[in-house]
Formats: sequence, C-alpha cells, structure tokens
Amino acid sequence: MLRYLTRRILILIPTLWLISVICFVVIQLPPGDYLTTVQAQLAEQGDGSLAAREMDRLRARYGLDESVWVQYWMWISSIVFQGDFGESFDYGRPVADLLAERLPLTLLLSVLTLLFIWAVSFPIGVYSAMKQYSVGDYTFTFLGYLGLAIPNFLIALVLMWVSLTVFGQSVGGLFSPEYRDAPWSFGRAMDLLAHLWIPIVIWGTAGTAGNIRILRANLLDELRKPYVVAARARGLPRRWLTIKYPVRVAMNPFFSTIGWILPGLIAADAITSQVLNLNTTGPMMLRALMAQDMYLAGSVLLISAVLVVIGTLISDLALAWLDPRVRLRY
Repeated sequence: MLRYLTRRILILIPTLWLISVICFVVIQLPPGDYLTTVQAQLAEQGDGSLAAREMDRLRARYGLDESVWVQYWMWISSIVFQGDFGESFDYGRPVADLLAERLPLTLLLSVLTLLFIWAVSFPIGVYSAMKQYSVGDYTFTFLGYLGLAIPNFLIALVLMWVSLTVFGQSVGGLFSPEYRDAPWSFGRAMDLLAHLWIPIVIWGTAGTAGNIRILRANLLDELRKPYVVAARARGLPRRWLTIKYPVRVAMNPFFSTIGWILPGLIAADAITSQVLNLNTTGPMMLRALMAQDMYLAGSVLLISAVLVVIGTLISDLALAWLDPRVRLRY
C-alpha cells in the first residue's frame, strides 16, 4: 500500500504542473484581454491618449506586455511561493480575498451534497437490485430518469416556489435578508442550515440518480456470480451474504466517482447558482470568463483541476483499501 501511495504521489507532481500550464493557456486563448475592454470604455469617454497611457501603466503593472511564458511564471511562482493568486481586474480586489469569501461555503455545499448523494443512492440502489422488477424498483427507476433528464435550474425554480408557498421561507441565497451581512452567530448558522437543503437537493439530484443506476447494475451482476450462488446453496442467509460480499464489491463506483463529482460541485452549475442567488464560485467563474479576468478565471480553473487530481487520488486510495484486487495489482 505504501508503494502504491508513493507511486501515485510522484505522478501527482508533474500532473499538477501540466494542469497549471493548460489552465493558463486556456484563459489566454480568447483574443484581447480585460484591459482591451477598459481601453475602449476610456476612449468612449473622451481622451484617447489618456486611455493609451493608462493602459500602458496597467500592462506594465500586471506584466501583460511580457510574453505568455513570462506571465505564466509570474502567476504560478506567486501562487506556489507566496500564496498570491494575483488581483482581479473586474472586481479590483485580490483573487485570494474573493476565493476566501466564496470557497468555504462552496466546499461546505459540495461535501454535504456528496454525503446526500451517498446517503440516498446507497439504500435505494441496494433495494432496487434485491427487489428487481418490483413496484419500488420501477418507481425509483422512473424517478432516477427524471433526475437525469430535468435541468437543475428548472428543479431550482420548482423548489423555490415550494419553499415560498408551502414553508413560507425566503428563497434565493444562503441567508435570510436579516442575516445576510450579519456577523457569525448561532442564529446565522441555523439560518444557513435552513437554506442549505435546496441547493443540496438540486445539485445532488443528477449524481444520486446516476449512482443508483450504477450500484443497481453492479450489484445485479455480483448477485449472479458463482460464489454468491454457491454460498446461497450452502444455506447462507441472503441478506447477510449480500451485505458482506456483493455490496462491498458493488460499492466501488461510490469511491471511484469522488474524482469527478467533487470538482464538479466546486465549480457548481453557474446557471443554477444564478437562479438561486448563491454566493459560490460558479457565478464568479462565469463572470470572470466573460470579462476575461485572467487571474480570477485561471485561479478558479486551477483549483477545480487540482481537486480533480486530489479527488482521483482519494478515490484510488479508497478503492485500494476497499478492494484487495486493486492493492494486489499494484
């Protein structure tokens, strides 16, 4: 296991470097930059020479008159050695401050959504496999297809209407108006918990539906294998046998999907976040891409990509712990 972990960590280092290069190249691909828009706005206001001088000053300040590779080195070296992600052109603030405001709540939502996906999909998937072609199986299959087919923003609109009309709860955002700018307290924390269930259910719908189908299919495949048939022939109770062996093998997808579910939740569905007025990284990322705010967009892209790598590493380690076949292979 230690050899396997060491090997994966050694692969991790060049992978992260390559990811940082790709992220920086991606945000450089569109023609022009944020300062091009600012220059056009200043030119419309009057003095074109003033706009040109202001652009020269800003380009020198941010190193935008240098080559792409020099800009990349300035960006990545500041992140690695100083923890400085640069300054957002659009917001006029350090990127680190913007991430500090939005990333904690996004991480909280992501982890809770992942736990919701597991908590709901595991018992339903096991039940659907053990009660194949029953009324419950057909019902959950139908609901699963709905969860995969209906866009998240439409589910958001429906749940917001239900929350307002049935429960009388304010909708939109993660806090009620009276707690939105208030300091942290017990009341603000409870208000946050009261608002969390809507984005958790919305973001977790597609992942839950997909995990139910995967677990059901894998468990049905395991239940038909010779070792299960032989154990049942020897009189082992079906429920005990299923939980101890086939379910353990069928749970592999739960751990293997961490690598793509978690970063997907961090990036979040920007449209759904806009509908729900969530102060997460999704809308901020969308705005940064539209404004060509390179430092902010690149930082969010880099964090999402790093989470993919870290999530994949966690998935591989969890699979190696859960399934001896993975450990013995490496």
